Amino acid sequence: MSMRGQRGFTLVEVLVALMIVALSLAALMSSISSTVRGSEYLRDKTIAQWIAMNRIVEARLNIQKFGESKDKGEVEFANRKWRFDTRYFETDNATIRRVVVRVWPGTAKPGAGPLAESASFLGSALTPAGGNQVDWTLQNKPAGPNPGGPQNPPGRNINPTLPR
Repeated sequence: MSMRGQRGFTLVEVLVALMIVALSLAALMSSISSTVRGSEYLRDKTIAQWIAMNRIVEARLNIQKFGESKDKGEVEFANRKWRFDTRYFETDNATIRRVVVRVWPGTAKPGAGPLAESASFLGSALTPAGGNQVDWTLQNKPAGPNPGGPQNPPGRNINPTLPR
């Protein structure tokens, strides 16, 4: 066999192939990095929302804090430190207050916006449990065989399993 019949890749062809592979790997790494950042953000946002909801439940259970207007603190959750700010606002009804909880990661800068915010209402019951409560579903409904429920037009059976 002669050396003239065999051919290999030239240096330029090898360099072009390596450049194409390097650019593809860089694009792939960028895509993976973006996906990881998005997953981390969603994980942190979910945890912050859980903390906010936990703080609302704690505010509902701690009636003695009802008179305070704000509550700040830190909590450790999922092996990380988190900061929270709970604020209480007056409403038109003297027995009901609005509570807003905002949560930041412990490493967040002071001017950064909250990662999660949740709001709810706190108050005392308008009537005691089991007391005389108004059935609001019957208000302004026409009297008849099925007040407040779906109307069954004559000759049409809505639920075929029941007799007319």
